[in-house]
Amino acid sequence: MNIFKAMVVKDVAEVTRTIPVIDFAPAFRGEPGGLEAVAAHVRHACESIGFFYLAGHGVSPRIVHAAFEASREFHALPLEEKLALKLNENNIGYLPVNQSMQRASTVHKATRPNFNESFFISHERGAAHPDVVAGTPLRGRNQWPAGHDGMRAMMVAYFKTMEALGERILPVLARALELPTDFFAPFFVNDAHINLRFLHYPPQEVDDDEQFGQGPHTDNSFFTMLAREEVPGLAVRLPSGEWLAPPVIADTFLVNLGNVMKRWSNDRFLSTPHGVLNDSGRDRYSIAFFYSPNIDARIEVLPTCTGPDNPPRYEPAVYRDLVLQFYNANYFHRAGFTG
Repeated sequence: MNIFKAMVVKDVAEVTRTIPVIDFAPAFRGEPGGLEAVAAHVRHACESIGFFYLAGHGVSPRIVHAAFEASREFHALPLEEKLALKLNENNIGYLPVNQSMQRASTVHKATRPNFNESFFISHERGAAHPDVVAGTPLRGRNQWPAGHDGMRAMMVAYFKTMEALGERILPVLARALELPTDFFAPFFVNDAHINLRFLHYPPQEVDDDEQFGQGPHTDNSFFTMLAREEVPGLAVRLPSGEWLAPPVIADTFLVNLGNVMKRWSNDRFLSTPHGVLNDSGRDRYSIAFFYSPNIDARIEVLPTCTGPDNPPRYEPAVYRDLVLQFYNANYFHRAGFTG
């Protein structure tokens, strides 16, 4: 039986006791005591479940709606036009259906590729950008279809909006880990590693127990901010081992921590398994914003997450090496790449 079929069914009130809704507005507005209060809520969520709903973020619903419209416009293009932008060595561009598999997952042994198509963008870099000229891994240019300038503008606007939001969240996460508010900022300067993924999940066979829209996995990001619409499909594995289908809550983003945060925090903060099964009979769209440090960042267990009785579980690592290892394990187009 498909592991998602036994998902826990809960009402919204019960779900939000498991995955809390956290209002970041007091921290963002600089209210007295606001940062510490929000950080305390975030700390509890990150230690107990690794997910939370982000409310009070200040992002206009119009920007989110426009991003979904842009995603629909892209995915409605003829396949040959999308394939002309096929995902490249920097993991930027179009990923067709059945071209990725959660082979790095320790949650569930995948036997089938993921049944979704995706369009990835990152920072807008010109041809003369030093990293483009140098061919620096993971620092390439976006690929865009000709004649869709409006779509491009909406996607870039969403990217920049979410990048700014990510920067505002960093002090909250720092305080959640009892670190100075500016601790994480230096790791994200000079273009943080950001992938914005516009996902389309076509309807899939409901009686195929091995087919997933996205197989059970953990993200490799620092954290991920997910925008969703009403079509269900997402499942989150609770610490109990049960699977929960988190509902869409208006004017929030669903945030989860990734493997980089888990590693940095010495497993104190959780990187929680999740996946997608689109058995709704409808097309499903979501937008995942993967926010991670600069590719040159050195990830070393944080001083507040280790001690005499809790030694570091991870050796120091450069983020570039971690992300390339993840990409090479999960994306078919990476076969033969050495960097």
